[in-house]
Amino acid sequence: MPMMSLATTAIDRVGPQRDHVIKTIASYAESDLVCYRAEEPAMLVQRQSEAWQPLLDWCAEQFDARLRIGSGIMPVRQPPEAVEAFRAVISRYEDLPMTALHELTAACGSVVIGLAIAEGRVGAEDGAAAGQLDEAYQIERWGEDEEAMARFANVRRDVLVAAEFLKLCRAWN
Repeated sequence: MPMMSLATTAIDRVGPQRDHVIKTIASYAESDLVCYRAEEPAMLVQRQSEAWQPLLDWCAEQFDARLRIGSGIMPVRQPPEAVEAFRAVISRYEDLPMTALHELTAACGSVVIGLAIAEGRVGAEDGAAAGQLDEAYQIERWGEDEEAMARFANVRRDVLVAAEFLKLCRAWN
């Protein structure tokens, strides 16, 4: 059923609103999850750097999209040319794969992670883990609660379904 939902979304919403969808996905670069780093504890800082920095470096090299990183809750102003570089990459996607990319990006809170999964830089499991790194750390530190675990499972499922949908789109072409 989730795959059918992605297919109908591509047909009914992405196709007719293609420019809007491209803009929406690219806008994640303006406040991308991987650009906001913890200042402490050291273990979380290290995990974020190890998981996210290689993806940022890959985007800079692959797409000429160089995003700035910061710490704390203050917004990081991203270079307009980086956002435009992401927009150019996203616009090359056809409607069905773009729908999967939108789902990956929204689930992870990151166009960097969404594209890394879509472009085969990381697998879906690793991408889901990167998108939920902070939550996983909090669960380790403070323990599980039912609501957090349900959200965690839902995000993972959404990423895995979107990645599988994308794989099927590519096999079909």
